[in-house]
Amino acid sequence: MARAKSSKTSPQQSTLFESHRWLEQEYAQQKIHRIIGIDEAGRGPLAGPVVAAAATLPPDTWIPQLDDSKRLSEAQRDKLFDQVLDKADAVGVAVISAAEIDEINILQSTLKAMRLALVQLLRQLPEEPQLILIDGNQKFPFDGPLKTVVKGDHLSHNIAAASILAKVTRDRIMAAYHDLYPIYDFASHKGYASAKHRQAILDHGPCPIHRFSFKGVLPEEKEEPPTENDESLLTDSTSDGT
Repeated sequence: MARAKSSKTSPQQSTLFESHRWLEQEYAQQKIHRIIGIDEAGRGPLAGPVVAAAATLPPDTWIPQLDDSKRLSEAQRDKLFDQVLDKADAVGVAVISAAEIDEINILQSTLKAMRLALVQLLRQLPEEPQLILIDGNQKFPFDGPLKTVVKGDHLSHNIAAASILAKVTRDRIMAAYHDLYPIYDFASHKGYASAKHRQAILDHGPCPIHRFSFKGVLPEEKEEPPTENDESLLTDSTSDGT
């Protein structure tokens, strides 16, 4: 999705921007301005897709309240979603289904979604980016200036924008699935392992959008120790710093 319009910052907005913790301010001092942020939503749920988004905002753009989507209310996220789409130079969004997650595992699905979102965004840009920031500590194969940032959705303006796009997109997908499978109440928990969701699985069994490879979806499945395919490999615990 290409940028609809640009937005210059007012003196008041500039003060707010500079008072924040955004990494883009540090990179601007190094004359790095063309930055892309990438984030995902939906690694942990028992049902539904994993969604990744990529976003690049003009360096002079400030979006008030923009932050890690998990720190915001649904109403705030919905409002910011529209603002990001309006102000971004370009965005990309990719969705990997529950069936594919079962086939290639959640780690590979998340990285694939991130790569696809990035490729979609790059097709819209007239110039190559100077830096591509990924939330977390895992990279995907790509010939470009990738850098991981632990807790990047709270530190990078562009990653925060991508975080909003991914979260709102996935929430809306799960709301649509709620209409198809109302007995699971996907609209309230978005597929996460709430007590109500687990009970619904016990009462009715899983539906086609459940992740059958995840613990807790099939009642007869026994607990196993984490493996290299476990989603914990994508948590913000360490960073390779590159």
